[in-house]
Amino acid sequence: MSLIISLIGVPIVGGILCLLIPKLERVVAVIISFITLFIAVLIFFNPAYSEFSSTYFIIDNLARFVLLAIVFFGLLIVLYSLKFIKKLSEYKDISVSQYYCYILMTLGASFGAVLSNNLILLLVFWGFLGLTLYLLIQIAPDSTFSSDHEYPAVDASAVAKKSFIIIGGSDCFMILGIALIWILTGTLQMDMIHISLSSNSFINLSVIAFICLAIAAFAKAGAMPFHTWIPDMAVAAPIPVTAYLPASLDKLLGIYLLARTCINMFDLTGSGFDIYILRSILLLIGGVTIIAAVFMAMIQHDIKKLLSYHAVSQVGYMVLGIGTGNPIGIAGGLFHMVNHAIYKACLFLSGGSVEYRAGTSDLSKLGGLAKYMPITFITCLIAALAISGVPPINGFVSKWMIYQGIIQFGTNGSGLLSKFWWVLLLAAMFGSALTLASFMKLIHGIFLGQKDQHLQPDKCKEVHWTMWLPQVVLAGLCLIFGIFAFQVPLKLFIFPSLSAMDAKISSEFIGIWQPGLATMFIILGLIVGFVIYLVSNIKYRMGNTYIGGEILPDDARVNGTDFYKTIKDMEFFESMYYFAEKKMFDIYDWGKKIVFKIGSILSDMHSGNLQTYLSWGLIGIAVLLITVLI
Repeated sequence: MSLIISLIGVPIVGGILCLLIPKLERVVAVIISFITLFIAVLIFFNPAYSEFSSTYFIIDNLARFVLLAIVFFGLLIVLYSLKFIKKLSEYKDISVSQYYCYILMTLGASFGAVLSNNLILLLVFWGFLGLTLYLLIQIAPDSTFSSDHEYPAVDASAVAKKSFIIIGGSDCFMILGIALIWILTGTLQMDMIHISLSSNSFINLSVIAFICLAIAAFAKAGAMPFHTWIPDMAVAAPIPVTAYLPASLDKLLGIYLLARTCINMFDLTGSGFDIYILRSILLLIGGVTIIAAVFMAMIQHDIKKLLSYHAVSQVGYMVLGIGTGNPIGIAGGLFHMVNHAIYKACLFLSGGSVEYRAGTSDLSKLGGLAKYMPITFITCLIAALAISGVPPINGFVSKWMIYQGIIQFGTNGSGLLSKFWWVLLLAAMFGSALTLASFMKLIHGIFLGQKDQHLQPDKCKEVHWTMWLPQVVLAGLCLIFGIFAFQVPLKLFIFPSLSAMDAKISSEFIGIWQPGLATMFIILGLIVGFVIYLVSNIKYRMGNTYIGGEILPDDARVNGTDFYKTIKDMEFFESMYYFAEKKMFDIYDWGKKIVFKIGSILSDMHSGNLQTYLSWGLIGIAVLLITVLI
């Protein structure tokens, strides 16, 4: 128990110390991050904590590996922020001591949320995380490295408020779900809650409780339709904050809660009508999130906006895997949760390094940075291949498992949706293809395209080691978790987390994927290609770029931002993009309009006329009497 209290308390105390000794906040943040990593490793390898449970805290295989992932990302973000936030503070009014305070307190509250065995305690930490999210978003009025008016200022306070309201609104559903669980079970201890969903009626308390908790998980992870705070936050907040929260921690916490709900507290493995409906909801939300978000990502011209929509799209795979309800699909969803946190954090940090040197995240003002920032280019390329599902990198393996889960759902499932399992499979695979297309645009626009004439080569050099080292570590994990998927992450983290399902998941693959063999052939192909290049004695010359036989002028360079402009011009997609720009799919905007409309009506009622007030009073009394009499 002492290790648990220390793991939660040390980062929170460290955050307070950052405020008390502002001149040493960076040193404190680094020391605290390493201390929490040491404690998390002790918990992970201590046999006494392999299956620990008390009234308020729980540690099992699922919690242990999520804890290790959280502290790992916290340390990398703190390390990356040492230079990034220092430079940002030179351009913007930002309190560095407050930044590290909020980062460390978020870390401590995340530990508390994962370790909570009491639903009320979970709710407390969950709400505190919403507060730190708000504080981290609005800590910088504008996150760009510019002191002039070239880049329009972003209203970070408005974005922070929007994020807080969406997350806070989902917390209200979480409170309702917890209350219903108390009514159904008489306990708030999570390891004592086992609710069966096997009735033949959809409207019952257990179903409502499940949906309420799922909404809280969706909002935290960024699944549709609760996703709209993530693209806005990506532009408003500093990139380390985006890499820390929606890219890694919030995905881990949101999917962790969904997994806890589906695996431990509720039983989705039966064949009742309500189970079929709930699984169908998860599968449909997963499929729609994959496709809709990736189409939004393809037309973005800003690095942060593009990556944010992909962060939303990838949640769809996780929800889709868990929604299959079979062990291999759920394992794939959890594995993709970790993989996404790895490669998406790497992508955001790589984008942050580009912005750090170039002073912009606009793809049209970048290009040709591969030779100036080779480490950032390689790490970004590996992460881009990972998120696109290119073998043998980690993103492919987890997606492959999700594909197998969908096939099993169609083979062994019942009901209308199981007959159309191939639609879900096509959506998942088509989403991967569109993701690859989108990242071809990003890699070309930043690293491989013609360099913008305004970029200064002397400034566009590789970033400090404290910034590129986290990128290299994450890119390395993309390769290790792909090539050695069965030997390392699946064997040590994922399969043990699903021991409660009593299934030998590794033997349930419908298709066989051998990443080691694929890696060997890829390496062999590279060697053969290099040998052919050496023996062929190819001569080449450098010349001007030609289009149609004419020299390409600098002001007409191909920057890649309009690669998929034709998609936006198609009739159907043109309408969808128009509605998206008008925020027709933004649940926050709809809620704001409804609240303001109701407020306007109530305001009009307060006319100051005594006769009007008396009339409303009489109407109210009449309605009350009718209600009582009925």
